[in-house]
Amino acid sequence: MRNEAIPITPSIVTWARKRAGFSLEDAQLEFKKIAEWEGDDEVYPTYPQLEKLADKFKVPIAVFFFPEPPDLPSISETFRTLGSEQFDLIPSKVRLLLRKARAFQIGLEELNDGRNPAERLITRDLSFQPNASIDTIANSIRKYLGVPLEQQFGWRDNDAALENWRQALGLCGVYVFKDQFRQDDFSGFCLYDDEFPIIYVNNTTAKARQIFTLFHELAHLLFHTSGIDTLNDDYIDTLPKDDKRIEVICNRLAARLLVPENVFDRAFEGHPASEATAEELAALFKVSREFIFRKFLDRELISEDDYKRAAKRWAAQKKPGKGGDHYNTKIAYLGPEYINLAFSQYYRNRIDHAQLADYLDTKPKNLATLEEYASRRAP
Repeated sequence: MRNEAIPITPSIVTWARKRAGFSLEDAQLEFKKIAEWEGDDEVYPTYPQLEKLADKFKVPIAVFFFPEPPDLPSISETFRTLGSEQFDLIPSKVRLLLRKARAFQIGLEELNDGRNPAERLITRDLSFQPNASIDTIANSIRKYLGVPLEQQFGWRDNDAALENWRQALGLCGVYVFKDQFRQDDFSGFCLYDDEFPIIYVNNTTAKARQIFTLFHELAHLLFHTSGIDTLNDDYIDTLPKDDKRIEVICNRLAARLLVPENVFDRAFEGHPASEATAEELAALFKVSREFIFRKFLDRELISEDDYKRAAKRWAAQKKPGKGGDHYNTKIAYLGPEYINLAFSQYYRNRIDHAQLADYLDTKPKNLATLEEYASRRAP
């Protein structure tokens, strides 16, 4: 029975493929007959093939049985400061992560009965205009998060800083998910929602870069727009005036919030603009050495060649990531709060075993071990 062809609507296969950002040629590398499935020759996939299509294109399997493609708004519509041409250039892998992130966002809404459980929601409580002072915005955000600089200085390393910032955002209603992007040019993105704004971070980037991405994306959310953090931001110059200013603010805000100018001046006073000083200040503020060295360059204390040489050497020193334990990786990607939320709803008989696996993006056979691992990390 499972190997019998299942009649479906061909246009939905096309819709799902394009929505996921795959060209027909790319999809054919995994699905040899997809061109026929999208045609009108009554050639259909088997149920196991439908399962693979649903997994690859990040859509529910039931959608393939609809009479026509569903009328869903394009996810690109919320990326106000990313031009349509730039959005079209996003690689298929990252587009799939956008779909996956949207699924988690929907999951949060369903598991929480449509209401964010946080006592405060930063994107609702704080509001700024594009012409506002960046220092004013940064000070307001830090005060709202309740993380003084003394606490930031006290974290043992960048790993601890990342986890503490993630927890602080969670307490303010912003969920943070992580994944392997396998695209070095993309550091992360955010999806705005009135009730469940989320940030999605590239776990393969350095921890200091992940921290910067958190606040670049938070800035987007505070301007009520989805956003994406890329290493190449040349497209900014093509945006309308207000959208361009928002993108510029997102970068500057992350920098000013993590390293306030007046505090940096005091810490830097009496020190040379050297690599050793950059390492010392980076360790203090829990940011990258490149970040601090860039500040030296912006102040014309070092040359462009000095900066490039140091950045290249530091990049070469970064150790490749090791293959981690599957369950600890899953907890790091989803966050213990989201995992515990899903399990709590399962034990309240709000969702069944299969739905629990869907919410946690894992196989049903892995659920018991995942719960065991998550329970070990419970406070």
